[in-house]
Amino acid sequence: MLVLLASIFVVHNACLIMLFVSTIANVWVVSDHVNASVGLWRNCTGGDCSSGLTYGDQDALKAVQAFMILSIIFSVISLVVFVFQLFTMEKGNRFFLSGATMLVCWLCILVGVSIYTHHYANSNVHFDTSTHHGYCFILTWICFCFSLVIGILYLVLRKK
Repeated sequence: MLVLLASIFVVHNACLIMLFVSTIANVWVVSDHVNASVGLWRNCTGGDCSSGLTYGDQDALKAVQAFMILSIIFSVISLVVFVFQLFTMEKGNRFFLSGATMLVCWLCILVGVSIYTHHYANSNVHFDTSTHHGYCFILTWICFCFSLVIGILYLVLRKK
């Protein structure tokens, strides 16, 4: 049981770190021919990330930014609640509160990445050349899977 709790804690921390990286870094879309990338916060061209965003629909981008920040907040809250419940909860009870909070984090990731995919995942939205998804976009989908699994495990897990 201790190994299971420790592994859930490690996977939760890994998910949280990946959420931080995917939200902060500016590599959601990368150009194939030009040394440029686009993120949630800035456009980077030739190693210079001082230029502002050139997205067409600013409201959708602000929604993606908000949902990604909310997912980080709910993931941190879920981790703190899990540690708190681990030391204060009676034996035989389930980690419902931490599981529910992690599933809210999962929902925020789902909504944020879905909005980004719908509005900005077109291959030529950002640059005139062909593009592909950067590592931040992929990390976010990995966090989506991890947060769902962790949330379900929290709901099923009993303290022994």
